[in-house]
Amino acid sequence: MKQLCSKLTLTLFLSISAVSFVEAQQYPNPYQSGMKVNLSEDGLKYFRIISWAQMQGVYSDNVPANTSNVSMRLRRARVLMYSQINKRFLILTHFGLNSLDAGTLSPTGKGSGSQLFLHGAWVQYNLGGNHSVGGGLHYFNGISRLNNQSTLNMMTMDNNRQSWSTIGLSDQFARHLGVFGKGSIGRLQYRVAINDAVTNGLDGRNPQVDGSAVYGGKRLLGSRTTAFTYAGYFDYHFLDKESNFLPYKVGTYLGMKKVFNIGAGFFAHPNGSVVSTDTLGGMSGENVLLFAGDAFLELPIGEKNGAITAYAKYQYNDYGRDYLFSAYGSGNMIYSHVGYVIPGDLSKTRFQPYVSFANNNYDVTSDTRNVIGAGINAYFTGHHSKLTLDFKNETFGTVQSNTVSVQAMIFL
Repeated sequence: MKQLCSKLTLTLFLSISAVSFVEAQQYPNPYQSGMKVNLSEDGLKYFRIISWAQMQGVYSDNVPANTSNVSMRLRRARVLMYSQINKRFLILTHFGLNSLDAGTLSPTGKGSGSQLFLHGAWVQYNLGGNHSVGGGLHYFNGISRLNNQSTLNMMTMDNNRQSWSTIGLSDQFARHLGVFGKGSIGRLQYRVAINDAVTNGLDGRNPQVDGSAVYGGKRLLGSRTTAFTYAGYFDYHFLDKESNFLPYKVGTYLGMKKVFNIGAGFFAHPNGSVVSTDTLGGMSGENVLLFAGDAFLELPIGEKNGAITAYAKYQYNDYGRDYLFSAYGSGNMIYSHVGYVIPGDLSKTRFQPYVSFANNNYDVTSDTRNVIGAGINAYFTGHHSKLTLDFKNETFGTVQSNTVSVQAMIFL
């Protein structure tokens, strides 16, 4: 593993040097204002297209027997477009694929893992001032900042897995089908939503007598009392106010803003989970309740464009009695990360080392899940072109895994 880490590190910095040289010589600012097309002279009628791709090389020391420790995957390939005919109306469409690798490729590109799918599609109506309502397959999530994270500008290579707290359980890949309201009152921003929960989620288990809850209320109990979920997130902006035009929360501004926010959020799904009541197949619903409080800090430091980015969160999860499935479980969770943009010329490659830590305690077991991460970003043109080297150690009871990843990302 040490040899592989050395090779990955060498590859990373050779790539940094080559791309940095090309950019400095030919393309000091290729992105400029992005791919936005005005359809009227006043700019109120327009459409904008955003496209991005993330390619990864991954080494893991915890893989099944007769499986290579090294793999390649297309982590994300997405296209997002939104448009307005005036300031009152907006429509957004987002499609793409995730985690395409040798196991999900298909010979003719027709397998389920090779297919583009709809990530989001919603309409939005501005009510005047700073308030809007809308509906569709949307991403105005509750709970925490990380549950609303953009995948374009993360500081760590990827989001903390447990922080996308309902993904596949009540939603389609972190997007719910429902209605939402969002806006701001002074320095307080809010987003709230009422959504129709997915019927066939990732948790396809059936409850066992005297066993743990399963997240399958709508599937097992019907939709009369289990149909809807309720979510909200509220954050107060003490310094610069962030945009809430779109729902995607920024991971790091690279020192371009001075931000300090404190937030709190929730997610509720009445009878979202199910437990068995007897050997005859009786079942009863259990309410799913998630609460979180978090803080986000971004501060420029010094006169040469240095910056610190920090985030911390506490989250209480109640998915039902002794619930534990994949990354999710009833109990408590804390997460934090911090990164530092090394001072330097904005027109040249910039570096940002970071560290992260997650601790998950579950009601059903005394074992804790701990995830320690460290890495470094190399920004060639801000987030529009960057390379990331990431290390992650995860322990859960007696099981331990180490992962080293290199990711290249471009978005336009």
